[in-house]
Amino acid sequence: MMSSIERNAGALAWATWGVAIALAVGSVVFLVLGWSTQPPAGAFGFRGFAAIFALTFGTVGAIVASRLPRNPIGWLFLAGAVLSGFQEMSNEYAIWAVLTRDRPAVLGTNAAWVPAWIWLPGTSVAMLTMFVFPDGHVLSPRWRWALGVGLAGTGLSALAFAFAPGPLQNFAVVENPFGIEGASWLSQVASATLGIFGVGFLLAGVSAVLRFRRSTGEERQQMRWLVAAGVVLAVVLVVSFVSLIANPEPEAGVSLAVSLIVIGGFMSLPVAMGVAILRYRLYDLDVVIRKTVVFGILVGLLTVVFLVVAIVVGGTIARPAPGASRLPELALAFAIGASTLPLWRLARGIADRLVFGGRSTPYEVLAEFAGRVSETYAAEDVSERMAAVLGSALGALEATVWLRIGDGYRLEAGWPADAGSDDAPPPDLFEVRHQGEILGALGVRQSAADPMSPAKEHLARDLAAQAGPVLRNVRLIEELRESRRRIVATQDERAKKLERDIHDGAQQQLVALTVKARLVESLMDKDEARARTMIGELQTEASEALENLRDLARGIYPPLLADQGLVTAIEAQARKAPVPVRVEASDVGRYVSEVESAVYFVVLEALQNVTKYAAATEASVTLDAADGVLRFVVADDGAGFDPATATRGSGLQGMRDRLAAVGGELEITSAPGSGATVSGQIRV
Repeated sequence: MMSSIERNAGALAWATWGVAIALAVGSVVFLVLGWSTQPPAGAFGFRGFAAIFALTFGTVGAIVASRLPRNPIGWLFLAGAVLSGFQEMSNEYAIWAVLTRDRPAVLGTNAAWVPAWIWLPGTSVAMLTMFVFPDGHVLSPRWRWALGVGLAGTGLSALAFAFAPGPLQNFAVVENPFGIEGASWLSQVASATLGIFGVGFLLAGVSAVLRFRRSTGEERQQMRWLVAAGVVLAVVLVVSFVSLIANPEPEAGVSLAVSLIVIGGFMSLPVAMGVAILRYRLYDLDVVIRKTVVFGILVGLLTVVFLVVAIVVGGTIARPAPGASRLPELALAFAIGASTLPLWRLARGIADRLVFGGRSTPYEVLAEFAGRVSETYAAEDVSERMAAVLGSALGALEATVWLRIGDGYRLEAGWPADAGSDDAPPPDLFEVRHQGEILGALGVRQSAADPMSPAKEHLARDLAAQAGPVLRNVRLIEELRESRRRIVATQDERAKKLERDIHDGAQQQLVALTVKARLVESLMDKDEARARTMIGELQTEASEALENLRDLARGIYPPLLADQGLVTAIEAQARKAPVPVRVEASDVGRYVSEVESAVYFVVLEALQNVTKYAAATEASVTLDAADGVLRFVVADDGAGFDPATATRGSGLQGMRDRLAAVGGELEITSAPGSGATVSGQIRV
């Protein structure tokens, strides 16, 4: 729950943002009113630049301050936004109040004085931010002196510019209303302290670079963007200072080209920080910030349209003649209104490109994923589409879908088509769970230039959470196919075994009986006594052949099971076992033939495994039925084994398949040296 401090901080942050925006809007109004008036010689840069600062710094600052009120960065940006807005408002008001009138309007000269010095504390916000980004503290206590250098340069320069006598550097037609008479040396102080101000910026850049080199993980991802913006800002400031010092005509001020470069450098700072927040922190704010970015871009585009139309009809609107037509105003209103929708679409596209690099937003990705898997596709198609959505959403080099098979993973699908060809899961693997069971994983391989980040991990985990039911269906289909293959293979093996048993047993006996019967026939007239003896042997051998056939029939489906039930049939098999087997039964009745045959053959397979592999001295079979569930347990005191490494030849998988076919479950518990227990249950 949001605390009262956070609520108050949020209200204060957005109220401050509103002040900055109001100042920016006011500056645009006076910009339009005085558009046809040429600014005075020495005016810094082109008109309207500080209003852009107010919008960019203010928006980022309000978002950060409202969410992280204890971090000073957001408040620094808000302070810079208000100062920039006040600077531009004062400058545009001064142009309108002083240059468009015979006598200056109220506070006109005072307004011209404000931009002469306020730009220094306004731009120092960028320097302070580089010192304390991203946690709000300087790199180490030893770096406080560097912060002090920057603050000293800012304060001394601002004071020198504010009180130096003579014409204002930014508004040469106005004498400094607060200049100290006889203190012309303040101009030299302003130039010297301006150098200290620049040194402070350079130290801030060095601090940011060192922090980047020491940072790891999420902080490193944030610092990478800030360092890039800081380098750009440092370079453009050096260019501007060199241009100012080397300018042969200082009264002409800074050129428009240099002004544009400086403005772009300063704007790179909040933009870089915004990108750092959007992509590497505060994942839940992506949509909010995206909408804010859309709004900011839309305001900028509408302002451009407004200014373009104002240039065409501005004079008529600013100073309409008595009785003049209102058509220009209507044209302006129509142009702005008609451009709103296409500009909004353009702003949304630009914002998506800035925030998400041309990819869909995380929530659009989740919606797209849900929409695709809700349609009817083959299992392979669903897995391939899942990999494609994952890869495109994260901007990955490869994206793979893996199924959990035993203790390992098997590649199910990849994007692009050759992804995962080495059959080894990538290092960034996100488990897919459903109802507490690990069903598989989503694998991602990122490029070194765009590594995995917390925001991407968050999105990948959200996709993995949605993929649970999908992978369960895929695995069920795979298990069904594998089960069908095993059933067919088992049937083929049983048919081959039956053929071998018949060929090696009953068939050989019947062939021998046929040969002996012919021999008896030939001896009837020659040696009657011998013939009678052989007839007795034929009867015995015929009985043995009949018993062998009965045994084969019991292996297919024992008559005893059909006639007398599960307990009697198992007891009969237990008596034949080479190992002593104890059978205990409680409340076991008669059940449908599918259930009885499943339990019978599973128990029989377990007893055969005891005989072949367990080296046991005794075994037991326990049967009981309660609450509509038939349970059985086959236990032995043999050598035991590791179920995880048991081969298919042991018949364990066949036992599971047989019980699963009637809705039952099988559990095998064993360890080397501690015997084995095979237990199962079926709801009857």
